[in-house]
Amino acid sequence: MPTDPARRCLATVLRRAALTALFAVAPTLHAAEEPVLNLYSARHYQTDEALYANFTRATGIRINRIEAGDDQLLERIRTEAAQSPADVLLIVDAARLWSAQQQGLFRPVKSAVLAERIPAALRDPAGHWFGFSSRARVIVYNKAAVKPTEVATYESLADTRNKGRVCTRSGSHPYNLSLVAALIEHLGEPATETWARGVVANMARTPRGGDTDQIKAVAAGECGAALTNTYYYVRLMRSTKPEEREWVAKVGLVWPDQARFGTHLNVAGAGVLKHAPHPDNARRFLEYLASDEAQGYFANGNNEWPAVKSAVATNPELASLGTFKADPLPIATLGRNTPAAQKLLDRAGWK
Repeated sequence: MPTDPARRCLATVLRRAALTALFAVAPTLHAAEEPVLNLYSARHYQTDEALYANFTRATGIRINRIEAGDDQLLERIRTEAAQSPADVLLIVDAARLWSAQQQGLFRPVKSAVLAERIPAALRDPAGHWFGFSSRARVIVYNKAAVKPTEVATYESLADTRNKGRVCTRSGSHPYNLSLVAALIEHLGEPATETWARGVVANMARTPRGGDTDQIKAVAAGECGAALTNTYYYVRLMRSTKPEEREWVAKVGLVWPDQARFGTHLNVAGAGVLKHAPHPDNARRFLEYLASDEAQGYFANGNNEWPAVKSAVATNPELASLGTFKADPLPIATLGRNTPAAQKLLDRAGWK
């Protein structure tokens, strides 16, 4: 029989063997993720607070949020690389979603919920990103000074009859860049540059401010017409401030290019980042954004069209805009043309 020292030695060997076996298996075991989600968001809308609070209430997952512009967030993620704490990137421009995918910033997400609820045209086929709401780039005009037929197309903003009438925000803003990227696809680059030069020649003032500022300027008669996203217009329709409702009363809205390729659409969308430390929580957040509750917030809270067609939107002002022909260009096309759009606008002097 083994002596006491021998027994002790044998016991030590057996314990070590057991521990070795345990740690050999341990890497295949996955502990539950901590209940947190790190969100990088380019959405800066107060109405989204309820969206995030309801996700936390439903799942117990707390959201840590950093807000900045699309380009600033993309640069931050590139700089942080594998050390990035971000789980989800939520941005408000189709071209930048595509660009983030091209740069390898997203990881594909497999989700039956997202595949079923988000239309194919509003998501990447491999699941790198998903669009959750859309908005249209329309033309507003001063009812007292401009006829709607004079601004019925994007190209009409470059007509000589509209000289001194046009107001716009910066040419480098994502909303204008995506529109110009679409026009490059429809008209070709030379014709689009000629158009951009015509718009610059017709400007009533140097580009400045946001879309709300353009609507205000049109209502005040400082401009005859301007480009704006629909949700800014509807936000003013729903405003409790008399002066803002008066602005809307003085302007009309045109769905551009209804006889041709249709009105330009952009989307707000999100993807799970390549180095996300909480990928399961991130997937659950995207699935929540596709839920009826969240889709209702996009419509009723921020006046955007829900991506999920079955979602119920109780926003009478948004509904009052009616239906229109939308430009069916794929998001990938907008992304591919965006660098050329920026160079074109720089050459045209659209600052």
